[in-house]
Amino acid sequence: MIENERDIRLSSVIEAGRRMLTAARTAPKAKGLDLLECCLVTGDDIQRMSAEMQALYEETGRPVFKRDGENILKAGCVVVIATRREVMGLDCGHCGFDSCVQKLPGVPCAFNSVDVGIALGSAVATAADCRVDTRVMYSAGMAAARMKLLGEGPYQYFAIPVSASSKSPFFDR
Repeated sequence: MIENERDIRLSSVIEAGRRMLTAARTAPKAKGLDLLECCLVTGDDIQRMSAEMQALYEETGRPVFKRDGENILKAGCVVVIATRREVMGLDCGHCGFDSCVQKLPGVPCAFNSVDVGIALGSAVATAADCRVDTRVMYSAGMAAARMKLLGEGPYQYFAIPVSASSKSPFFDR
């Protein structure tokens, strides 16, 4: 059997996306508490995400949504990583308050943000190991949040479009 790379490219990109999900899940987390939610977006759902980003552009006038919304259409899949809110009870002060009890509602625990950042780093490192192109996009993450791709609970959504082409479509935009 002979498989042409062009014929299996999409399946290779999707497999890399799946590996990225695993990397995010197994990334170190504060107190060993896993608050991450992750999913893989493919096919028509990428078009839906792009449309949501175009709507965000229309509402806000921020060009990043228009540009990135067009950009993700060149992806074979999009990895979405978010975190749920939960105070760790460490009274570390990183959120700006002296103790977790003093923290105002709506102010994220700094460790939630750090955990999602470490998960993103693990995911893109895995993508590099798979030799696929990526870019972390908060804009696509905001679209994923509005679409409620991971339900009601998570916040701090980020998205990583994944591609395998001669040149990364996510740079030199």
